[in-house]
Amino acid sequence: QVQLVESGGGLVQPGGSLRLSCAASGTFLSINTMAWFRQAPGNQRELVAAIDRGGVTNYADSERGRFTISRDNAKNTVYLQMNSLKSEDTAVYYCKVEGVITWRGRYDYWGQGTQVTVSS
Repeated sequence: QVQLVESGGGLVQPGGSLRLSCAASGTFLSINTMAWFRQAPGNQRELVAAIDRGGVTNYADSERGRFTISRDNAKNTVYLQMNSLKSEDTAVYYCKVEGVITWRGRYDYWGQGTQVTVSS
């Protein structure tokens, strides 16, 4: 089974920065897309940013220009650099990998989530 370990969350003041990391481990051949989602209390889980194997990125409008997603395929790790953080960014951030090729087939996996709190 593929497991995702997320790190980098925490408490930050408005205008501050955080970098989230998500490392995939287990038995697999490749990962098509790596993405970050977030979910605030009472809200639906929403896409923040995604990146495919070729480095093509996609951002939600609210994060465009402030967040940067990147990946290191050699380390099977995806990063989310978050700058100019706002209170509205407070949420649990989840890593997701899509199109993972394993010995059984193709699957998607979710991480456990890491809390990001933006507050003064």
